[in-house]
Amino acid sequence: MASGEAIMGKRYRKAIGELQLELVRLQHGLRSSGKRLLVIFEGRDAAGKGGAIKAITESLDTRGYRIAALGKPSEEEATQWYFQRYVAHLPSAGEFVLFDRSWYNRAVVEPAMGFCTPAQHEAFLDAVPAFEKLLADDGIILIKYWLAVDQVEQEQRFAERADDPLKRWKLSPVDLAARQKYAEMGKLRDVMIERTHADHAPWFVVDFNNQKRGRINLIRHLLQQVPLPEEAVPKVKLPRLKGKPRGEHVTDKALWVPDTFRESAD
Repeated sequence: MASGEAIMGKRYRKAIGELQLELVRLQHGLRSSGKRLLVIFEGRDAAGKGGAIKAITESLDTRGYRIAALGKPSEEEATQWYFQRYVAHLPSAGEFVLFDRSWYNRAVVEPAMGFCTPAQHEAFLDAVPAFEKLLADDGIILIKYWLAVDQVEQEQRFAERADDPLKRWKLSPVDLAARQKYAEMGKLRDVMIERTHADHAPWFVVDFNNQKRGRINLIRHLLQQVPLPEEAVPKVKLPRLKGKPRGEHVTDKALWVPDTFRESAD
């Protein structure tokens, strides 16, 4: 008999596969209509933002979406209008842009860690509703998600990352310092939502204590927010191939990579 975990894994793969088909349809609809979609992913460290974005984009045409994950601003960027470096990543016609963190760094992370002054924090909260209204009035569909995770679960994920050589890079000095700011960041999050939630730029909270369940719920919700085209992605009929299929014969000037992979031990 299959274990409960195996059954849940099978259900997840089936559900995520069905949703990815709908996401392909969504991308087709954006292209055919010229609409612009901007989705912001915010949440605590290790909440699951990166995994959610990967699940959404896994089967999409890479030419139709972009992931914006901006690092620390350069010295030049630090002197610019705060929103300036983010504006460069806004979607064009028919495009889907996903922000892995966004201008909302100034609402939670920066004030919690002392990276901005109280005056800068307050000025941001005053400015962002008008900024997002400009985006919406220009036709950009803007959706904002906060991925919620309890501190016990967050600590388990931190421990897993610390133990896994493939994931240790995810633990930055800021992540480690922010562990002591759980309650403070929660208060800042609530102020952010209360000051910046609007009909044209709503905040939605998704329970990500179970990441697989969270991804399914988020993607289902996202698909409900954007009108999908009635028609499916057009089928493609391959024309008959002329002649017999050919092998790949490459010039001897190229160097072949040795085939060292073995599917089973000799």
